[in-house]
Amino acid sequence: MIGIDLIKISRVENFIERFSDKALQKFLNQNEILLIKNASTAAGFWAAKEATSKALQTGIGKSCGFHDIEIYKLANGAPALKLHKRIIEQFSITDTSLSITHDAGFAIAVVAIESTTANKVKQL
Repeated sequence: MIGIDLIKISRVENFIERFSDKALQKFLNQNEILLIKNASTAAGFWAAKEATSKALQTGIGKSCGFHDIEIYKLANGAPALKLHKRIIEQFSITDTSLSITHDAGFAIAVVAIESTTANKVKQL
């Protein structure tokens, strides 16, 4: 399953300016907040969480909230995902991949999720 999200960095910048630390706490946990260097990083994390929920075909809501998804950094600095145990079990997730990029005032994230119950291709 694949999900993608695009967000304008200035949107997150305005959100942070308006609500300060409460803005970050709305969609990030304390470990993630420590990784935020600027609005571009925060926007990338927002896009990553939205892309994850799209890959799960739920969107952000009751089935999968922002705090059910955690972004962390691998030893080489690459972003990676941790998912709440409930999400892993509900969707039979076996692996995830995450890519985040920033350019021209936008942040984009792509998430791939492997699952033992992924939708199968329908035959014509």
